Amino acid sequence: MRFLKYQALLVPLLLVAVGLIVVGCSGDEEPDELQSVTFMLDWTPNTNHAGIFVAKAKGWYEEAGLDVEIIEPGAGGVDQTVASGTAHFGISVAESVIPARQQGIPVISIAAVIEHNTSSLIALEEENIAEPGDLAGKTYGGWGGALETALISRLVECDGGDPSAVDYAIIGNVDYIVGMEQDDYDFVWIFDAWDGIRYTEVLGKKVSFISFIDHTDCIPDWYTPVIITSESLIEDDPKLVRSFMAATARGYRYAMENPQEAAQILLEAAPELDKALVEASATYLATRYTSDADKWGWQELKIWTAFESFLHEAGLTESAIDVEKAFTNNFLP
Repeated sequence: MRFLKYQALLVPLLLVAVGLIVVGCSGDEEPDELQSVTFMLDWTPNTNHAGIFVAKAKGWYEEAGLDVEIIEPGAGGVDQTVASGTAHFGISVAESVIPARQQGIPVISIAAVIEHNTSSLIALEEENIAEPGDLAGKTYGGWGGALETALISRLVECDGGDPSAVDYAIIGNVDYIVGMEQDDYDFVWIFDAWDGIRYTEVLGKKVSFISFIDHTDCIPDWYTPVIITSESLIEDDPKLVRSFMAATARGYRYAMENPQEAAQILLEAAPELDKALVEASATYLATRYTSDADKWGWQELKIWTAFESFLHEAGLTESAIDVEKAFTNNFLP
């Protein structure tokens, strides 16, 4: 599951016109007519999206008067598609929302899907990488993104290592474990809830983890993934946003309480997925979507502020943004 972490800072410079029309039904529809809503994923279906699929399968969107179509991302990217109104809502990441807003693309995060960052750097145990300083002299395999380099350099430096001693190999979308076993590179960035579980629980590989959340004294925590919408939709139809989020929050709360049923619902929607992986991942995320089910989706200003500062200080954004306009909790139930 690669999501958008490698593409997050590659937002095109072409700005999206704010005045484009938001897709949807007109205001004079019959009261019993469902309002069409398009929701764009950030990648192929996976357990990060479980609450969306649960809410749809349980009929909770329909109860809210919504006919929700779930679509996979196109070439234009989720942020641009949502900003233009081609999709009402979508899955994005903070490392994409911040540079998008810095470039004038009017998207807003309206919920954090997972309360804290759940990604890590991993390596085969035989590489003897236990702490960030051990990464010096090793080769990282990734997408060549500026955020990757900034995070790894900061981690190595904080642990007393030499960031310049880390080599980088651009490998793109490949099966990471194969390349590590072939010694093409030594460590990679993965999401614990998917590749982390696939490598350890499904494939039985012996790997070591450097979890980002364990090093927030050095690098910031940040929200990935998040649910986004556009400024124009919030302004034009706040009732729609509130109704959508009420049903969505209900779906994620259900996934927390019933992870195996949520896994089956996701598998029915995407039968090509690995059953063992989906079930294990659903169980893993059930306790990590949030520590308080009543506050699923809640976002904290201090987390957004610290991450925005990290991006700007690392030179990953050209100018600072007003972080308080990048997210809102106002539409959470």
